[in-house]
Amino acid sequence: MLSVESITKQFDRNRPPAVDDLSFSVEKGRICGLLGHNGAGKSTALGVILGMVYPDEGGVTIDEIAVQREREKAIAKVGAIFEAPAFYDYLSGWKNLKVLTSYSGGVSESEMMEMVEWVGLEERIHDRISKYSHGMRQRLALAQALLPRPELLILDEPTDGLDPEGIVEFRERVLELRDRLGLTVLLSSHLLSEVEQVCDEVVILQKGKKVYDGGVQDFGSDYVSFKIEAENTQDLLEAWEKLDGKKVGDEFLISQERDPSECLAALVSDGVKVSRFAQQENSLESLYLQVSSGEEKGGKE
Repeated sequence: MLSVESITKQFDRNRPPAVDDLSFSVEKGRICGLLGHNGAGKSTALGVILGMVYPDEGGVTIDEIAVQREREKAIAKVGAIFEAPAFYDYLSGWKNLKVLTSYSGGVSESEMMEMVEWVGLEERIHDRISKYSHGMRQRLALAQALLPRPELLILDEPTDGLDPEGIVEFRERVLELRDRLGLTVLLSSHLLSEVEQVCDEVVILQKGKKVYDGGVQDFGSDYVSFKIEAENTQDLLEAWEKLDGKKVGDEFLISQERDPSECLAALVSDGVKVSRFAQQENSLESLYLQVSSGEEKGGKE
């Protein structure tokens, strides 16, 4: 559905490219997370995908339509929440939807109301936007992105500013979009726990380059992760390194070929006073910390 092919964009010739030879693809009906620190190139990549930023090299196709050559035709298949949603504060939510959807040809009022009800804004849709909370604006932005019904949905930090209840609700709606409508979703977010629960795969950027591209659960097959606590942290680190283990974030990683009981016995034998030794499931956080700290090079295809 979405194919990003070797795109490079450099805004300042005295600085490294914002995006450097980035390639990845998202198949129809899949949810892909686009991750990276501030300045990693996520917004530039999304801008190129939406045809708002022209790349120096490479290109993007959406359902086999080239964005850089036939933007209007390609983007007709896309709904997006990109950067901060912008509305006319002096108009109601309903009138905002009518104005904004008219730019893409307009939709019927029955379709609009169906989407308003689906995002849970039916009781406030005729209030002025100036009276909307941040969460209500995000709901309206989602309704707008889904009118007319797209095949690809691009969400840039969609849960930013939402309370925990709003985040859970948004997660459920995104999964419903995929499962009920077969939508393809590209999701950029800083909330790793949310990405892990929603996405089928992730692309991680660092300084404009891709450092990982694969399934959320595909990484870490070579390592076992532990939460370990000890009286003296430095003694623990030194003893763990003797076992050819490493520490990433708050987790201790070691080859899956090592027996956990033998590892614990080795720590104790080395004089480490262990108070906690618990095996963990591989997490997106540990993956992100690994690749962001340079533990993996060049990305996984």
